[in-house]
Amino acid sequence: MGRDVPAREFTRDDRRRFRDKTHACLDVLARMLRESRFDAERPQVGLEIELNLVDGRAEPAMRSADVLEAIADPAWSSELGRFNLEINIPPRRLTEGGPDSWEGEIRAALDHAEEKAAALGTHLVMIGILPTLEQKDVGAAALSENPRYHLLDEQIFAARGEDLLIAVDGVERLRTYADTITPEAACTSTQFHLQVAPEEFAAHWNAAQAVAGVQVALAANSPFLFGRELWRETRLPLFEQATDTRPHEFKEQGVRPRVWFGERWITSVFDLFEENTRYFPALLPLCDDEDPRRTLDDGRIPALAELTLHNGTVYRWNRPVYAVADGVPHLRVENRVLPAGPTVADVLSNGAFYYGLVHALAKEDRPVWSRMSFAAAADNLHVAARHGIDAELYWPGTGEVPVTELVLRRLLPLAHRGLEHLGMDTAWREPLLGIIEQRCVTGRNGAVWQAEMFHHLHDVVHADRHEALRRMTRQYIDFMHLNAPAHTWPVD
Repeated sequence: MGRDVPAREFTRDDRRRFRDKTHACLDVLARMLRESRFDAERPQVGLEIELNLVDGRAEPAMRSADVLEAIADPAWSSELGRFNLEINIPPRRLTEGGPDSWEGEIRAALDHAEEKAAALGTHLVMIGILPTLEQKDVGAAALSENPRYHLLDEQIFAARGEDLLIAVDGVERLRTYADTITPEAACTSTQFHLQVAPEEFAAHWNAAQAVAGVQVALAANSPFLFGRELWRETRLPLFEQATDTRPHEFKEQGVRPRVWFGERWITSVFDLFEENTRYFPALLPLCDDEDPRRTLDDGRIPALAELTLHNGTVYRWNRPVYAVADGVPHLRVENRVLPAGPTVADVLSNGAFYYGLVHALAKEDRPVWSRMSFAAAADNLHVAARHGIDAELYWPGTGEVPVTELVLRRLLPLAHRGLEHLGMDTAWREPLLGIIEQRCVTGRNGAVWQAEMFHHLHDVVHADRHEALRRMTRQYIDFMHLNAPAHTWPVD
């Protein structure tokens, strides 16, 4: 969830003070890391899901404020667009409560929200990009009422000095300009959180980076944007472009983008926070009253407010998170590469694969990042986003290989081993990772189904383009509620 901020204008002095406070926070973080002041005894996992709101025709519904009021649950919050919501599932131990408890908790929360939304004539959709969304739906009027998003919009365009170019060449070609950041609201994701001890953070972050492309290939669910069929996971290039603070000349100079895979493997979580302060100017230079050095000297735990606020405006695909819960600080890897949906069953299978595989890779004697260039991992991510489950990705010891073959032969056994080491028994592992296995065997995921269903309706039934997308989305919603994994969905 994004941190709420007040509406205001920023001065040069605000920016200077914020930079000074951020560096002070960075010094305090370094001291805390040296003194081992972090919670690592009972590591937990967490989950955030962003959703779209639609009306009865599966068209975007700008009703987030009304729906949030009806849901009346602090786990739910606004997102960038008025047609978005986000739920933050309470953190838990990975193996807590048995194999059905987490799924039951998530489905109950979503069912409750759907009931409240339906009473207002709206419905929730877990999908990477809403297929019925048109460019007219993402103008300034669609921006959420939360002042944070209006400030971000102002600051990104102040930094750019010109409109955003959105350009994606896929199955079809899209070229358009935007004068707000609201097109970013089209990107709805699933975010997995993994709490780790400071000394284990680098290994887990590096492992998450190494498998990001594999995750996206298996779970792609965003083939359409503004009525065009583009990449299998169009959400990635859209998000990269819709929050880009760089005009063309800055890109040519090699200025780093704020949506960032990174540029190197790390040795400490400190590396990532230090890069943030070194490379990226503040978008929201809001200073907290706390003196982090004095707070730590007094034996209390600092919030490091400026460091965490700045971190929230650098959109790494695997983001470091510093947080304080019940007076105790901890560190998390926030995995942000995956789209929302298609079903809770798919989401949890993606989570099981991610948690198990990252744990296994982080524990290897000869880690994958010592045998794989960082550039290869970055290339994998974009190849996977373009081609989805049909992608061929690089992996050490195999070279370029179909992702389905890589997963079936090499990575699924590792994921099983990692989950077993984390205490997840076979009765829980097999159904979850079995969904990943069957995706690979069938070559089908949410993006494949969306494309096939659209072409059936458009090319065979001869519905016009938007009508085909609308009917496909309505069928998607029906299947989503059945909770059968997307690789089993029929096309007819």
